[in-house]
Amino acid sequence: MSNLKRTPIFSEYEKYGAKTIDFGGWDLPVQFSSIKHEHEVTRTKAGLFDVSHMGEIIVKGPKSLAFLQQMTTNDVAKLSPKRIQYTFMCYPDGGTVDDFVVYMIDEEEYLLVVNAANTDKDYEWLVKNNHYSDAEVTIDNVSKDYAQLALQGPLSEEILQNLTDTNLSEIKFFRFENVALSSIDKPAIVSRTGYTGEDGFEIYIDPSAGPELWNLLLETGKEKGLEPIGLGARDTLRFESNLALYGQELSKDISPIEAGLGFAVKINKQADFIGKQVLQNQVGNGPNRKLVGIEMIDKGIPRHGYAVLKDQEEIGYITSGTQSPTLEKNLGLAMIQTEFAEEGTELTIQVRKRELRAVVVKTPFYKRQK
Repeated sequence: MSNLKRTPIFSEYEKYGAKTIDFGGWDLPVQFSSIKHEHEVTRTKAGLFDVSHMGEIIVKGPKSLAFLQQMTTNDVAKLSPKRIQYTFMCYPDGGTVDDFVVYMIDEEEYLLVVNAANTDKDYEWLVKNNHYSDAEVTIDNVSKDYAQLALQGPLSEEILQNLTDTNLSEIKFFRFENVALSSIDKPAIVSRTGYTGEDGFEIYIDPSAGPELWNLLLETGKEKGLEPIGLGARDTLRFESNLALYGQELSKDISPIEAGLGFAVKINKQADFIGKQVLQNQVGNGPNRKLVGIEMIDKGIPRHGYAVLKDQEEIGYITSGTQSPTLEKNLGLAMIQTEFAEEGTELTIQVRKRELRAVVVKTPFYKRQK
């Protein structure tokens, strides 16, 4: 008997040929056909992902803005209703608690969409650091109230538009609308967001309507080439687009500045958020290490955890690496000492017992044509 958690969509996997794995305690599809095929489908047509394992936390109350300003690195005051922001929570030493997106639902109400494996940790961190009364700030883990589907790829808008009267072209990047979807009797939040580097949407809906929406989307998009996509292609897609994965490019030991994500760290905002001083120092003086892209010169794939060497000395490690399906190159992301981070620098990767040559290259590896 499996103790793995299952999303509301789990019952539908089998009919599409899903191969499931244990992903952070969840029974999720790694692929439906093949990773390479699903990757290409998402880049060229459209792919549908079940991301219902993601966590959702509601922060609301008259002091919710002040609280989130103290907890997160970005400037939440810049949000207005129906806008979204990417941000971090950090530890006092600058390490990352989590990276996530904040949806401003209304004045005094915010929805935090957090990494699945970090949901409980994030909720506890927020509660622990909340020094306001219940009348001022409430924090609720509402993850069980949502199914979440991601429709990604160049044909996403065309497919989804068949199911709603809302003009989806008016939902700009990192914004959302409350949308009625045809034949689905539950309201949905539809945001122009994703984790693939492609145009697309993330759809939040009552779990009871999740399976119906999953099947409806696949049926509606069938003639456009829409297919269900698993975690394997989700990882190669986000990797090519240099989108950080918590536990690899970000962790309690890696700061957002080291990961090259300073755009979401507002060190000049007035609020004294947790980790601010360390992050200010890293911005001002430059971090001692830095995330870079690498391309293999010798034949071999740089995998997570492999050592990176310069002149026989270890200077860092691979955070993520694969053979890029789009570019057909062996690529990696590496956390290395800053002095060796310049583009064109030749490095050595310890691949098992072999030392293979690689070179520092520009990221993201892939950027979609607008």
